[in-house]
Amino acid sequence: MFKWSRASKKKHAKQPDAIFDQYETRSPHHQNALDALGGWTSAFPPELDLNAGGMHLYTDGRIERALASYGSIASKSVLEIGPLEGMHTYMLSLRKPAHIDAVEANRLCFLRCLVTKEVLKLHRAHFWLGDIQHWLNDNEKHYDLAIASGVLYHMADPGEFLRNLSKRADAIFIWTHFFSDAAMPKGDIRRSPFTGHVAMKTVAGLHLRYYERSYQNANISSSFCGGVKDRHFWMHRDDILALLRCLGFDSIEIQQEDPDHPGGPSFSLLARKQH
Repeated sequence: MFKWSRASKKKHAKQPDAIFDQYETRSPHHQNALDALGGWTSAFPPELDLNAGGMHLYTDGRIERALASYGSIASKSVLEIGPLEGMHTYMLSLRKPAHIDAVEANRLCFLRCLVTKEVLKLHRAHFWLGDIQHWLNDNEKHYDLAIASGVLYHMADPGEFLRNLSKRADAIFIWTHFFSDAAMPKGDIRRSPFTGHVAMKTVAGLHLRYYERSYQNANISSSFCGGVKDRHFWMHRDDILALLRCLGFDSIEIQQEDPDHPGGPSFSLLARKQH
């Protein structure tokens, strides 16, 4: 039989009653789940009295304008690409669609989406972790509306993304940055992440300009919510519109344009296929 020595007994007696790091000891509360995942960008509705990020994306005017123009999404199917932390998903859920598939590639953002789903009771939404290009290529789901806010300019192949998306959705809302020499001339500080290389890509028979860009190590932050690869490309404004028309979106409504956006010139649009 093993017997404790005096030395071992003495040492054991002096050990503190330590709490393991992976456990939460506060009273159960949604705030604990938010604190468990750092790097939040989004705030939560104020009535919940929760501390997260500083951006009020749950009342994002871009999404409100898109839905006002599109009309009712009640009982419709919606695809959301890059839900970030689920606040746009919340706005969509309030309109009572049949279902929302929200596809997020960033693991931390995906986990934050799951927390948001629990906090805001997003029962109509299903969050999926993975690459949207595979989602578009590997399943046959079709959607009434696709939402791609803050997505296109993070893509390694943005034209191919739009081509694949056009096969799966009758209408697309896009908010994106774009390249424009007129809006962002040489010497503009917003051009500093660009390498100067312009690649050419043919998609659906159109020759598109791809402006190469780097995140400049921004991905080391826990709040990073960019693309999958450091080497990504912005499209020219004219090429985005031309490609959408070529892909069958014969109704394109530009809702808002901001050439002076600090991140680079941007616009939002709602593109529809007329049946």
